[in-house]
Amino acid sequence: MSGLDARFVAEPRITIDEVSKWFGQKVAVSEIACSIGPGVTGLLGPNGAGKTTLLRLITGLLRPSEGHVLIAGVDPRQDPKILGSVGFVAEDESVYGRLSARKFVEFNATLAGVEDPVVAAAGAIDIVDLAEAADRPVGEFSKGMRQRAKVAAALVHNPDILVLDEPLNGADPVQRAHLIELFVRLGSEGRTVLVSSHVLHEVERMASRIIAMTDGRLAAVGDVRSLRSLMTDIPQTIRIECPEPRRLAAALIESPYTSGVEIEGSTIHAQAADPAGLARALPIVARQLDIVVTLVEPEDESLESVFRYLIGGR
Repeated sequence: MSGLDARFVAEPRITIDEVSKWFGQKVAVSEIACSIGPGVTGLLGPNGAGKTTLLRLITGLLRPSEGHVLIAGVDPRQDPKILGSVGFVAEDESVYGRLSARKFVEFNATLAGVEDPVVAAAGAIDIVDLAEAADRPVGEFSKGMRQRAKVAAALVHNPDILVLDEPLNGADPVQRAHLIELFVRLGSEGRTVLVSSHVLHEVERMASRIIAMTDGRLAAVGDVRSLRSLMTDIPQTIRIECPEPRRLAAALIESPYTSGVEIEGSTIHAQAADPAGLARALPIVARQLDIVVTLVEPEDESLESVFRYLIGGR
C-alpha cells in the first residue's frame, strides 16, 4: 500500500468505506477503503480481482455485505436519487439490439428523467462521434460501435460521475483514441471518471491516479511515479545517452548507486539500485570525464512495470 493518505482525496465524490462483498462462501471484495475525486482514475487488476464487483457496488447494482459506499456524501441505499448523478458503462452487453442507437440513447434519457430526451440523445451521440450510424439498429454494430452507444447512453443525462467498466473493449484504434480523448476531457472539466481497463498503456494515457486491486483487496493507490517508488527491491532502469557511452558506463559501474549497465549504441541502460543517488552522482561523473549527457530518463517507470510488480508478488 502506498500509504494511508494516498487512498483518500481532498474532495471526494465517491467514498468507499471499509466495503466488503461476498457471495455465499466466496469473498469478491474485502475491506476496501478509498475515495475518488474529480479527474480520471484508473482501476486496475487481473481477472477475478474484484474490479467489476466494486464498480457495481459504487453504482448501486449490488449492496455491500459490510461497509458503505457514499456518492457525494450520500448513501444510495438511503437516498437512491443520488444515483441520478452517475453514468455507468457495464462491461457486458447491456444494449437492446433491435433499437437504433438514437432510440437506445433516448430511452436511457427518458429513464433518467431528462427533460428533452430527443435533444439530449442527439448531443450525446455527437459527443461519441456516432451520428452517421445513429439510426441503425445497435444489434448490427461492431463491438466498438456498441461501446460508443453505451457511452452515449451513460452521458445522456450529463452526470457528474462516470463509471466505465472496460469501455474500450472491441474499439478500433481510431475509436479508442477518440474515447480516451473524451474521457480525459471530461476529467479536465471537473467530472469524476472511474475507468476499469486491462490495457495498461491506455490507462496511463487517461488516468492521473491509479487504484490497483488483487484478490479483492487494494494493492496500491497513487500516481504511477509514486507507485513505482514502492518497488524498492527492484533496481530501476535508467536510460542515459551520450557520445562516449563506454567511458561513462565504466565509471558508473563503480558507483554504489548502480548495480549493472548495458550499452546499446550511444545508449547506456543503467540498473539503479538507488535512482536518487544515481541522479546526484551522474552529473558529477560526467563533468569529471568531460562527457556531455544528452538524455536521462527512467525506462521502466511505466504503469505496466508497476502493475506487474504489484500483482505478480514481490
